[in-house]
Amino acid sequence: MIRITLLFLTVFSFLIRPALAAGPFEHGWQLNPDSSAIRFISIKKGSIAESSRFAAFSGSISGQGEAKIHIALDSVDTSIDLRNVRMRFLFFETFTYPEAVVTARIDPAQIADLAAVQRKQIELPVTVSLHGVTADLTVPVAVTLLGTDRVAVATVQPVILKLEAFKLNPGREKLEEAAGVTITPVGLVSMDLMFDRTAPGSASVPAGTAAAGAATALESSGDFSREACAGRFEILSQGRSVNFAPSTARLDASSRDFLNSLSDIIRRCPGMVVEVGGHTDSQGKAAWNMQLSEKRAAAVNGYLQETGIPAARLVAVGYGETTPLVPNNTAQNRAKNRRIEFKILN
Repeated sequence: MIRITLLFLTVFSFLIRPALAAGPFEHGWQLNPDSSAIRFISIKKGSIAESSRFAAFSGSISGQGEAKIHIALDSVDTSIDLRNVRMRFLFFETFTYPEAVVTARIDPAQIADLAAVQRKQIELPVTVSLHGVTADLTVPVAVTLLGTDRVAVATVQPVILKLEAFKLNPGREKLEEAAGVTITPVGLVSMDLMFDRTAPGSASVPAGTAAAGAATALESSGDFSREACAGRFEILSQGRSVNFAPSTARLDASSRDFLNSLSDIIRRCPGMVVEVGGHTDSQGKAAWNMQLSEKRAAAVNGYLQETGIPAARLVAVGYGETTPLVPNNTAQNRAKNRRIEFKILN
């Protein structure tokens, strides 16, 4: 009997030793995108709320409680293809800022009793990197233990992000012009995240891994239809993302990411000839403005050819000050009139 008792105690101590020694983040945790959701609500016309989501994201919590979430902004899903394109190019400017990153450190002491209480609410300091801006926030989250190897982390209430804080107001204004509506300058973000304990020796999931069903939100592969091409060129024309040194046709370096994305779209519109149209404001003499617009259109044309677009598929045209979008009566309006537009000719 004594031998049996000693054997039982030895086996029991062996079984519980890892559980006693292990911290809450032992081996780390991996975000399960198929069981998670990241959504945001925008408000237009003062009272109409629209819910959108991100279809591709990934994340993990290290063994030390360091959490990081990568969100692929190109995967924004509004349920409408061209509205997704507007969000990418006009609002998030994903050609320059392809992802948002959320980081946090979860203090093990905050959830030391999670196994006993199963669910608790904590105040979590987080850092958000979005559109070239990094900001610190404190977010109330609910942490729920769903099993030995599964935990849910969810925002208790939508997190209010002021667009101005992340330099997103210019993008909001472009969306307003494109859609003809007013948009409230805040976004309400919610996260419902599921983490599974990482098996020892397993590989981590790459940043931006798409969740199940993400294909409808992500940019399709292969060639576009004529309608899809025309819609994209119209939206890209509204971006005003091609910039030049003042009073010259010298492309600003900030334009390259945008033009590289444009080149990819032209490449996926086979057989279509695209007009690159240069436009100016009415400052200065009309003849000089016409010449400047022609040179700027030619500069964009030349850059696109350098990316591999055949010269036969591009036509550079200068319009000078002849086709303003708005009256040239304010500095803001003149800036809108100085632009490069793209359209299908054939």
